[in-house]
Amino acid sequence: MKALILAAGFGTRLEPLTLAVPKPMVPIVNLPTMQHNIELLKQHGFSEIVANIHYHPEQIENYFGDGHSFGVNIDYSYEETLLGTAGGVKKMAGIARVDETFLVLSSDALTSINLGRFLAYHREKKALATIALAKVPDVRGFGVVLQDQQGRVTGFQEKPEPAVALSDLANTGIYIFEPAILDLIPDGFYDFGKQLFPRLVKEQAPLFGYQMVEYWNDVGGLDQYIRSNYDAMSGALKISIPGKKLASSTWVGERENIDRSARFEGSVIIGDRCRIGRDVYIKDSVIGDKCVIADGAAVTGSVIWSDVVVCEEAVVDGAVVGSFSHLGKKARIGAGTVIANRAVIRPGQEVPPQSRIRPDNLG
Repeated sequence: MKALILAAGFGTRLEPLTLAVPKPMVPIVNLPTMQHNIELLKQHGFSEIVANIHYHPEQIENYFGDGHSFGVNIDYSYEETLLGTAGGVKKMAGIARVDETFLVLSSDALTSINLGRFLAYHREKKALATIALAKVPDVRGFGVVLQDQQGRVTGFQEKPEPAVALSDLANTGIYIFEPAILDLIPDGFYDFGKQLFPRLVKEQAPLFGYQMVEYWNDVGGLDQYIRSNYDAMSGALKISIPGKKLASSTWVGERENIDRSARFEGSVIIGDRCRIGRDVYIKDSVIGDKCVIADGAAVTGSVIWSDVVVCEEAVVDGAVVGSFSHLGKKARIGAGTVIANRAVIRPGQEVPPQSRIRPDNLG
């Protein structure tokens, strides 16, 4: 059984981080989101994968290659212009030569879904298409799905207000299809949620919803992004965490240089080849590979990507800092701030809370 990964989108909700990298390459606990999804597929026996790519495609292709290093085989479907979710799947299916039941998975969300149970449900219902559904506490950011008592999909609401929402089950972007679905997708741009699925409901085709009970997070914004890292460290999200586990919620990579006076509290991940200086304080944070956290610096509730320098006595609180950034001595980064790749914050500068700093910016 083959898997098709949707990896072509822009990831605009995570800007400015995704101005420099495609959303599938955004790291969760120091590994790209798409890598966690490939590991999920491999765990459930999917080894033949095709991914569609469009935005910064070279970053995805250069990292994953043909998939050999990850124990799978990966082909790519480059879209010069975006084809939409369904249009992209039709093109990938041609490359994969799909002629049997197949899986579609979004590359930029995180989940622990049991794909075996999902497939068994699809077959039990003799469905043409099955949508994995997840309960969400706030429906306003999602397309929600309505079902009858047999699980058949009867309708949709797009980002409804809670007062008028008829369901709290979100479309997760994880699907199982029979190959006959491809005949219903025209060439060119075509979308599952806005075009194909409403058509299937109208024609009373066997479209079902599978209510998953496992973890799912669409990583749709800064809060969800930071939360997904915490969820992985707490075990709520079952994904691989690189490094050696030194305590119940502390992981440290290889060839690191950590001063004995450095203090870690809560959940902490330190990547490979990092240098952590004297009297550094790190709490509930992820530090990427090859970072320098200099003497007296403090990092709390934050995610710092690889190759970042945090200079002496700088303070980073509740922020995300992109790769190759440089935070000057005694700089202070306010809560909710996002600093994209290759940004420079001057010594002593105070970055206000909720700031958005674009790539290559001199702050």
